[in-house]
Amino acid sequence: MSTYEEKLSLLSEMIAFAQIDGQVHDREYQLLAIVASQLKIEQSVFEELFEKKAKKVVIKSEYERIMQFYRLALLMHADGTLHINEQIAIREMGVNMGLSPYAMRSVLAEMQKSSTGLIDPGVLLALFRAQHN
Repeated sequence: MSTYEEKLSLLSEMIAFAQIDGQVHDREYQLLAIVASQLKIEQSVFEELFEKKAKKVVIKSEYERIMQFYRLALLMHADGTLHINEQIAIREMGVNMGLSPYAMRSVLAEMQKSSTGLIDPGVLLALFRAQHN
């Protein structure tokens, strides 16, 4: 992630996704705060993104799009409840990012099988690479 605008766009998209079910659960908020910190987004700017979305910036790198999809999937699982609206939205967002629906389905299935909801980064990338063949 190279520019501040790209970082704001990514975080804004994640916040909007967290709000899909009508509320931002404490665990979702904590995950969002961690991402904001890692992206070096100031706390006040982070808080403002809950009220006003940042300008959408298209992620060009496939690797970054895969990582964003995984962040969204982690966020979807953060509150311990899989809402139908989240499941629909994550698939639409992934398709809009140009990601393979089959790979996305595989990633989500692997995350559900995992006791922690996490999957190894190598496995994540392998699931997407398998769709290129």
